[in-house]
Amino acid sequence: MNEQILMGAVAYDPKVVTIWDGFRAWFDRHDLPFDYVLFSNYEQQVESHLAGQLNVAWNSPLAWIESKAAGERQGRRARAIAMRDTDQDLTSVIVVRGDAPIRSLSDLKGKRVGVGAADSPQATLIPLLTLADAGLDPGQDFEIVFHDVLPGKHGDHIGGERDAARALFENKVDAACMIDGNHLVFAKEGTIPAGGTRVLAQTEPYDHCNFTVFEDAPAALVDRFTGLLLDMNYEDSKVRPLMDMEGLKRWKPARLSGYRLLENAVARFGTLDAWLGEMSAR
Repeated sequence: MNEQILMGAVAYDPKVVTIWDGFRAWFDRHDLPFDYVLFSNYEQQVESHLAGQLNVAWNSPLAWIESKAAGERQGRRARAIAMRDTDQDLTSVIVVRGDAPIRSLSDLKGKRVGVGAADSPQATLIPLLTLADAGLDPGQDFEIVFHDVLPGKHGDHIGGERDAARALFENKVDAACMIDGNHLVFAKEGTIPAGGTRVLAQTEPYDHCNFTVFEDAPAALVDRFTGLLLDMNYEDSKVRPLMDMEGLKRWKPARLSGYRLLENAVARFGTLDAWLGEMSAR
């Protein structure tokens, strides 16, 4: 494995194969031996990375926090090396129907709030933290209605967000949580009526995915991998379709400041407690 970069990624959509097959060919043209392994869930990917079966992992923000926390328990330091331009400064929204009498977060007391998958940072954990910070205890002051589509994929497929949006107009929930960009997409595609919602609250900005390595990864290969990523040019006709599918125009150096909200949510809700306990017991 030390002769190549072996990367892990989660197969949240069939296009993942097309994307990473294409990037593998691009890295090969730039003389970097590269291959990838697909996982059905992020927890297995993180555990395989910790076991030394991968050099680098394409992690969700929650998987980054899992890697960092589990690595610390083994005395190993995780490092984020790169992310997409579109991974930075995202926000989520809590929306209600346009004709709803709900005017403030406090009006959600005793109501039903639709969220995405239980492990979705953007459609569950961060919006619930926003509500908690506003003085509403999730599960006590309001009912949480989960839309647990494909658990283990950390909401990457957005199916749970879409189901929460639908539930809002089926009168199954009183408010719904989603990334602000998906709020616009859902209106455009007809999942929710255009102009039929009102944004009740918007979260603080946060960051999303990153490439994660542990400090014992082969430094020269990681540096070469990182350098090629940062040099990747959207104007290159061979790589542009892949970047479009992966939703970026430029790879950027990773930063950690954008994970503060999710770290606070994970700590507040004990999101990783059971998983970390299971790992420690093995």
